[in-house]
Amino acid sequence: MAAVCAVLAGALAGCSTEDPDAGTNGVGKLPAEKIQAKAQTAARGARTVRLFGHLVSQGRTYKLDLRLGPEGARGELATDAATFQLLRADGALYLKADAGFWAREKNANPSKNDETAVAKLVGKYVKVPATDPVYKRFSGFTDKDVLLSSLLGLQGKLVTGDRSTLDGTRTIRIAAGQGAGGTLDVSLEGEPYPLRLRRAGDAGEVRLTDWGKPVEIQAPADSQVIDYGKSITLGG
Repeated sequence: MAAVCAVLAGALAGCSTEDPDAGTNGVGKLPAEKIQAKAQTAARGARTVRLFGHLVSQGRTYKLDLRLGPEGARGELATDAATFQLLRADGALYLKADAGFWAREKNANPSKNDETAVAKLVGKYVKVPATDPVYKRFSGFTDKDVLLSSLLGLQGKLVTGDRSTLDGTRTIRIAAGQGAGGTLDVSLEGEPYPLRLRRAGDAGEVRLTDWGKPVEIQAPADSQVIDYGKSITLGG
């Protein structure tokens, strides 16, 4: 009798499976569309986030590391040609660029940027007019809601993918168009924040971390600012 019980116990143990959603926030049980919706809602509800990686925008590839808050942002963008510091505070956009950037702008607009002016710009924050092409090109990178709304919508029919871990956090992946429309890794722990995005068409990959953590964003001191107003355009 004891032997029979042992056999039965072994068979029952072999049939049991561990619940993959045990201890999670439960979004792994949902259809992919609802996982995406919950990730978008969580992202909108968080006051801050750090976003880093690379994005392709208007034919340019940008490496970025940005900290975004409800009323501003700060961080760095880089291309093959130049590196920029971006800051948006008190409703104004500031750009601090290296010599490579200003040299390129000088060549593009020789009548507006002589060598003396370029030298004065290096190491300073330039307050960019809202009418300037540079403002239009970069302001979207500093607006949390605008940037995340443009990034977190996958293109195509959504399906649920693999479960994994990312920096020790359990995740579930959703994919669009069998992956060709982009993929999004969503946290299975705590709030269902999006943690990694791979964009459609090899248009970049970004990580999203530090959700809700304090971010200090202040306008630069007046001594560090050059205000062009409407007297000059920075880019074409």
